[in-house]
Formats: sequence, structure tokens, C-alpha cells
Amino acid sequence: MPLVKFNRLIAYLTCFAFPALSAAQMPLATLRCTVLSEDGLPLPLATVYLPGLHIGGATDSLGTVELKNLPSGELEVEASYVGFFPQRKKALADAGSATTLTFHLALMPMDEVVITGTMREIRRSNSAIPVELISSKLFLRNPTPNLFESVGMLSGIQPVLNCNVCNTGDIQINGMDGVYTQVLLDGMPIVSGLGAVYGLMGIPNSLIDRIEVVKGPAGSLYGSEAMAGQINIITKNPDQAPRLALEIFTTSWGEWNADAGWKTKIGQKTSALWGANGFMFQNRVDHNQDGFTDLALQKRLSLFNKWQWNRPDNQMAQLGARFVREDRWGGELEWNPGFRGGDVIYGESIYTNRLEAFGTYQLPGAVPVFIQASYAFHNQDSYYGIHAYNARQDIAFGQMYMNKSFARHHLLAGVAMRYSFYDDNTPATAFPSRTWLPGAFAQSEWKFPNHNDLLTGIRLDWHPDHGAIWSPRIAFHQHLSANQSLRWSTGSGFRVVSLFTEDHAALSGAREVVIRSNLNPERSWSSTLNYNLKIPSKRFFLDLDATAFYTWFSNRILPDYDTDPQKIIYANLDGSAHSRGITLQGNYSDGTPLTLNMGLTFMDVFSLNDDREKSTQIRAPKWSGTFLLSYTHPTSQITFDLNGNWYGPQRLPVVPHDFRPAYSPWFALLNFQISRKFRSGFELFGGVKNFLHFVPQDPILRPFDPFDRLVDDPINNPFGYTFDPSYNYAPVQGIRGFLGMRFSLSP
Repeated sequence: MPLVKFNRLIAYLTCFAFPALSAAQMPLATLRCTVLSEDGLPLPLATVYLPGLHIGGATDSLGTVELKNLPSGELEVEASYVGFFPQRKKALADAGSATTLTFHLALMPMDEVVITGTMREIRRSNSAIPVELISSKLFLRNPTPNLFESVGMLSGIQPVLNCNVCNTGDIQINGMDGVYTQVLLDGMPIVSGLGAVYGLMGIPNSLIDRIEVVKGPAGSLYGSEAMAGQINIITKNPDQAPRLALEIFTTSWGEWNADAGWKTKIGQKTSALWGANGFMFQNRVDHNQDGFTDLALQKRLSLFNKWQWNRPDNQMAQLGARFVREDRWGGELEWNPGFRGGDVIYGESIYTNRLEAFGTYQLPGAVPVFIQASYAFHNQDSYYGIHAYNARQDIAFGQMYMNKSFARHHLLAGVAMRYSFYDDNTPATAFPSRTWLPGAFAQSEWKFPNHNDLLTGIRLDWHPDHGAIWSPRIAFHQHLSANQSLRWSTGSGFRVVSLFTEDHAALSGAREVVIRSNLNPERSWSSTLNYNLKIPSKRFFLDLDATAFYTWFSNRILPDYDTDPQKIIYANLDGSAHSRGITLQGNYSDGTPLTLNMGLTFMDVFSLNDDREKSTQIRAPKWSGTFLLSYTHPTSQITFDLNGNWYGPQRLPVVPHDFRPAYSPWFALLNFQISRKFRSGFELFGGVKNFLHFVPQDPILRPFDPFDRLVDDPINNPFGYTFDPSYNYAPVQGIRGFLGMRFSLSP
């Protein structure tokens, strides 16, 4: 039964089952109640009930109901709506006047529809592949200017800065380097190669509806780069997006971020979503007094547009595009564009232009057949000190696949083609690289008695240099009970390496890049075991999740910082690499003002050479965790948010005789926010980031000699240290305040 009809039934039963007080009592007070969702949207036909008087009513289309002829004094009032947690409040009713009361009901966790992991819409509880969901509302608990900083709120996912000068980074899943994380935009692999370093910085949170995360390889569906997992960014549906959404905030460091989103509708069948994001930081901050900027100066503009057409039988048709332009630099405080590429004042300056386009179209017919296509253009004009790096990358992707459901079986099969063009000015690229990578894939899902599901999949990609690359996958899902699930999966992934597009450390600083041999494709086998328990009730909802994972790599390419302090040596590993661990997560909500989310990850990421000597991976902490505590005062609608991440020791890239520790300390990055919502759709927020003021010590080696002019001084530099900005495990930004506002008009 649809929710609206069900609520109407409840409202009518409430009204007729509990008649009002008789007229003989002559009460004079009136109570006017408004029932809204957390987003401020009215909930029509919600039930408002006074338990002590057995009086109730149903709200109108504006979410409002007026209860008359009530006795004066203190009244207890409950508002409820199917799919939302009920809420109780007390009101003081005065005779001869109307008392107003507003409820904001929290949505109960539902069985959401997900697409990542199976490439089709399926309820999360029925997916054989465990999928973690991040609602865009979570990002509001700790406002950030881009996706890169936000995803760290999920356990097992760690944004890692690779350079202390220009502050670029990547996203690790379960301790594996960011190049093994495949980032999808509306299901298409757009953010990769050069974009994996700089493209993540230009995705504003205002365009995101949700993020779906799958941990573990999915090469059988998504091909290259899907070795550690996938982060699928689902943008907002134009039909369901707010008519207008604005956000602006600033920090005490001088950062400014502004978001604007709006939608337009042409006729009854065409709608469009528009978005613009701007980020500006031009304040030269050097709190650690090493002569270098603590945060790279940035000017970034991101424009987004997405069109959607309503077709018969809900057949999909959408088209989108995004443009990003960024100018960033970090370096010595005296640097200006006149020193770009020179050897007088050190700076790292990057100009980025990026264009993305993507679309999906469903062919008419009884069997759903989808055509998807995307294109990404990335141009980078940069200098790292005196080293110029000018690069262009074009990635075109297309695939066609079909979905066919039978009684207890679902078949998905398709073909794909990916074309990559890459050219730069480094000695390693004598001529442009043009790579065609065709592939074919198939996936079967079987439903068996006793609520068991089996998924099998296989993919064949043909690389012009490496030949056929097979990627199988198998997963098993058992419903232990209505609220318990056990999932096991194993699969293979591969990655064809494009070194200079992925490893920023190869270009930053004074180390020489050495490639020992031809780099073969990396391969991985991974297994995960997931247990999920949901404990629902009328008053609370508890979601517990435990995952054990293990990944084995062959041909892994690791940067060697240890053999020679003046070099970064790349080669396929003679031996194997491993990532194993356990992740525990818990989410609690009860419809009251309190919400609690916590996560804990233990992992051991290491490599073994042919002599079985173990080497721990750099920047992969054994212990890490996340938490979020949120409380909303029921009367004032003021929300308090405390959230953060904590990390255990992690190995760092030190040089011989380094005076800095080889392992980082235990540390936490904690944030606090206060926000207040108003009925008009207006919201104010402010708080403090990193209020423990944790910053890494000595992040740059020899910052006073970035061009290594005094390296050979045996008295002042007896160990032969060279300039090196790669010692990093946390942002160099210390404590800072922030203040902002939001405004939203309902659809």
C-alpha cells in the first residue's frame, strides 16, 4: 500500500476512534501543529495525537493541523508518519489563544536501492555484493569544499595527501594506494589517470545525491583500476532536486567556498539540473615557519549540467557534463608567477582544465538494453620547481549491455570499449600513447530456496601490449533471517599502469625517477566476508556491520624510497603484496535528537620479496576509526555535531639517518559544528575544524634549500639530505573556525 494511502487510513481511524471532548466542557485553547521532514518538507496526512486526551487529527497538504476546544495547560503531543520516527513534544496551551508547535521527523533507514556492484538497480538487502551508502546529508555534518575531504567520514576509506607543497592526494580503500580505487560518476569510469590526482578536488558536494562504495575488486564488471574497490558518485535527479540550493562558507584561514544549484523544467518530459561551485584561497599561511605555504593557494571553478527526459515505462535517458578549471600553487612564501619554472624561488604551480561528458540511454523493447558513453579531457600545465610537466589525457568510454530477468535468474551481459590518449613532455613519453581496450562481460544472479543468492561474473579485456586479461568474480549471499545477512565474495582485478599520470611524487621534489624494467599489468585476487545485522523497532534502529578482507597482489608496482635517498625506483615487485584486515561499523538512530555512527578498521598491508622479507606499506595505519555524534535540540532545532577520524602509527617515507620518526604517532582530527534550521529553508552553521590542533612535524626536509645548492656541504649537511616534501601523514592545516549559510527551496 502506498505511504500516502496508508497515512490517510491511519489519520481517518485516529479522527473517528477518539472523538473530541463534549461541548459541555467548553475548553477554549487551540493547538496548531506543523509536521515537517528533516529537510523542512511538509508531510501531508501525518497523524498528530494527544495521548492524555485521546484526541487526534491529520495534517493538510502543508503539513498543518489545527486542534480546537482543548483544555488549557501543559499538553503532550505526538506526531507520526509512516516511514519516519515518531516524535513527542510538550506544549503549554493558553485559553483564548492558539499555540503553535512544529515537528521535524527523522526518516527511518529504509531498504535503499543501489546499483554499484551489480550494474543494475537492486535493493541493498538483496545485493550479493555488500554496498555501503553515504548520504549527502552526512557531508553537512562537516562541510568541506570537495569530495576528496568528505569521503574520509566512512570507515576504511582514507584521503591521503601525497605532497606537502601542492597538497594533492588520492583515496585509499583498506590501505591500498589510491590508484587501485576506481571512481565512477553516475556509474561510468570517468575519474582516472591524471584526473585521479586533480579531478577529485573539483567535485562539489552540492551535486551529490549519494555515494555508493564497494570494497574489493570488481574487474568482472568495470575492468581496469577496480582492484581495491569502487566509489560511485550518484548525482542528483533533476526531478527530485531542490528548485534552488545555495551554500557559502568561509574559514578563519581565508578559504571561501560557494555552491549554487537550480533546476529548470521544459514541458512535462524534460528537466535539467544546473550547478556551479567556486573555491578561493589566496592567503599565504606559514604557521610552522618553514618558509613554505602550509596550504596551497587555489582558485577553482566547477560547472555542472544534467538533463533528464521522462519516457514511457520509466525508460532512462539522461545526459550530463562537468567543466573544472583550477589554478593552484604552493611553495616558498615569496613565490609569484614570475618565478614559475625558475630556480630562484621554489614553487609548484599547476593549471588544470578538465571537461567531462556522460550519458545513458535505454533502448525501447521488452528486454532492457542500455547504451552508456562518457568522455573526459584533462589538460595540465605545471611546473614542479624547475621541472615542467605538461600533459594531456583523453579517455573515451562506451558500453552496451542488457538486463534480463527470469523466475529465479537474472542475466546481465554486454560489451565495452575504452580509448585512452596520453602525451606529456617527460623523457618517458617519446611519443603519444593511444590505447584501445575492448572488453566483454557477463554476470548471472541465481536465487535459491532458503533465501540464498549466488552471483557469478567474468570479463575479458584485450590489451594491445599484454593480450587477453581475464577477470572472474563469484559471490554468495545468505539471508540468515529477516534482519541478518551473510555475504562472501571473491574476485580478480587488474590495472595497466600509467606511471606519471598517477604518482605525483615522481614529479615533486628533487628525487630522480628510475624505472627498472617494463611495467607489467598488476593483478589481484581478493576475498571478503561480510556480516550485517539490523535491529529495528518502533523507537530505534541499529545497524551493525562486520567485514573481513584479504587481497593478494602479483606484479605490484611499488615506489622504492629506501634504496637511494635521491631516487624513486619503480619496478614490478619480485614477490607478492598483501592487504588484510577487519572493519566494524555501527549506526544508531532512534528518532530522538541523538544519532551515533562509529567505525573501526584494523589492517595489515605489506609486501614480501622472494626471500620472504616483509616490508610494511607506507601510509597504511594498522588502526583507524571514524565517529559521528549528532544531537538536535527539539525546541530550538539547533543541532550539535561532533565528528572526526583517528589513526594509529603508519610507516612514512624517511631517508637514511633521518632525524624524523619512521612511524607517525597516534593522532585524531576532530571537528565540531553548530547549525540552526529555519522554516523558510534557511540554515546557519559554524564550528571548528581540527580543534585539537594536530599538525605533522617537519613535513618538508631542508625547506631552506629547495634547489639543493648546499647539499654537498659536509659540515652543515653531513648525511647528504636533499629537499623532499613527501613526508606526510596528515594535513598541515591546524585549528580553524568556519561559518556559513544554506538556503533551499523544495522541489
